[in-house]
Amino acid sequence: MEHSIIKLGQKKHIALVAHDNKKQDLLEWARWNKSLLIEHELYATGTTGKLLEELLDTPVHKFQSGPLGGDQQIGAKISEGVIDFMIFFWDPLAEQPHDADVKALLRIAVVWNIPAACNRATADFMISSTLMTGEYERLVTDYESYRERQVVELVAGGLNDAAIAPPPADAEDAVSAIAAAVDATVTDAIAADDTADTETG
Repeated sequence: MEHSIIKLGQKKHIALVAHDNKKQDLLEWARWNKSLLIEHELYATGTTGKLLEELLDTPVHKFQSGPLGGDQQIGAKISEGVIDFMIFFWDPLAEQPHDADVKALLRIAVVWNIPAACNRATADFMISSTLMTGEYERLVTDYESYRERQVVELVAGGLNDAAIAPPPADAEDAVSAIAAAVDATVTDAIAADDTADTETG
């Protein structure tokens, strides 16, 4: 597949997400990096967003709580090109009611090739990178050919109008058609029995 380049400006759009058992870790990390974070546009889910807003004393775009669709909302913003950076402290030891959403969010971050940290060490390396204060050319797969391939395969796969029987005009026609088919079958069966009786007689 071909690639396209998306520029990340000096001001990043950062999603900050944390599961319940990791919220304290994220808050401590955010407090330590407050001077850097407030230079960027911040997004967060539910309770995490409220806590970060108070801690950093800066506006935070808040989505729903993760289990209520917040992770999906962030994923949508990534695919729309709004969010281009993610810090996600997820809990590897606790089962989540929205595990499918968590997996989908991590997947979409890879699909659109955004910087994503899933633990504190990676977050430290990312936030301290010289790339945080400058522009960055993000290489993203051009999915247009993938979309076109899907359409071509669907059409070539045989949406054959001739092979699809048209539905009956109404329910009465359908019942009549079934009754006629049953009558024809019964008639054939009787005729076959009569022939057999004649031959044996």
